[in-house]
Amino acid sequence: MSTKVSAVRRLVVFLLSVFAAIVLIGILRYTTSEVLQEILLDADADFWPFTVQNVMWVALFVGFGELFLRWSSASDEQSQLKRGYLPTDDRKLGPETLEKIRAGIANRKYGKQAFLPRMITRTIDQYSVSGKSDQAISVLNSSLELYMHEIDLRYSILRYLTWLIPSLGFIGTVMGIMFALQYAGVPANAESESFLYEVTQRLGVAFTTTLLALIMSAVLVLVQSIIQSKEERALNEAGQYCLDNLILRLKDAE
Repeated sequence: MSTKVSAVRRLVVFLLSVFAAIVLIGILRYTTSEVLQEILLDADADFWPFTVQNVMWVALFVGFGELFLRWSSASDEQSQLKRGYLPTDDRKLGPETLEKIRAGIANRKYGKQAFLPRMITRTIDQYSVSGKSDQAISVLNSSLELYMHEIDLRYSILRYLTWLIPSLGFIGTVMGIMFALQYAGVPANAESESFLYEVTQRLGVAFTTTLLALIMSAVLVLVQSIIQSKEERALNEAGQYCLDNLILRLKDAE
């Protein structure tokens, strides 16, 4: 997948995620009770729909969109093992066979993007230059380390979102406390019979904002850990495949 296609796909997923969040907010607004609307949306706020809770829902769904991209990438990486890049018999791999393997990878759809074909190409290139299997192993190990770091970098946006959502929850709590104190600071409000009810209601909504944010963040981190382990497992399987079907079947040149 080219960089341009990947950027367009990411933009489409982002827009769909925002749209899905808006749809869910609308469903919650018109199908749930007033209590749930207060907890999930802060529906009685004067500046609704621009509430902290709604921003949190949008951030959550953007995170789900990123997780979908990562899950799709991990599935593509795992599917590479079924494409038969390397022969699986026990014969040694000579220069002609290696050149055919390399040429075949260059013509594949994911030949320049997926981890497995890139590892095979780099290993064959190093062996073709040096003729030493130990140097080919060194290149394979270096590639595995670089690709593991590459996987970690792909989750930078998700790590930011898992930090952003609890931060928004704390911001909502601080704002709720501030509004409650502002209400309590008005002398006319202090004389009202519903004064205590109004203040406690505002404080209750303020603290449920943090609770909702922590639940959202916990769900996002859980799904992220599952998908990241899937992607790392695909890389480990690719390294094992190269070791069994390429490295162990090379021999040092005379």
